[in-house]
Amino acid sequence: MTQTEHTRATQETQVERPVTEVAVGVLVTPDGQYLLAQRPAGKPYEGYWEFPGGKLEPGESVEAALARELHEELGIVVTESHRWHTLEHDYPHAYVRLYFCKVTQWTGEPHGREGQAFSWQRLPAEVSPLLPATIPVLEWLAAD
Repeated sequence: MTQTEHTRATQETQVERPVTEVAVGVLVTPDGQYLLAQRPAGKPYEGYWEFPGGKLEPGESVEAALARELHEELGIVVTESHRWHTLEHDYPHAYVRLYFCKVTQWTGEPHGREGQAFSWQRLPAEVSPLLPATIPVLEWLAAD
């Protein structure tokens, strides 16, 4: 296959598979703890641990989606965050573009509003299994 054919095949694959854009919150405390949430029953990868967040709605910014999702999932109001890293991952159920945002300040005490478990962790993570796209984030946290 020539490079042009490979590029065309890649583009055709991307056309067939839409990109799902997701805002993800990496809540970090001043003493270095970070929050992981467990995916609830009935969702792909149920029981796996991940950073909380969710899909962007049409016309919604990453920051607005992050604030909405963290309020819906954890009952908190984000008061300080910044985009940190972007990662694309091809899961069997979806091709996702993940906008990881470091969240350093919020109001309210996180609690699982959707019945999901969550856990404050330190490196290395003690919960498992980890969602595949979560693993690079732990490496980024270790490098900071």
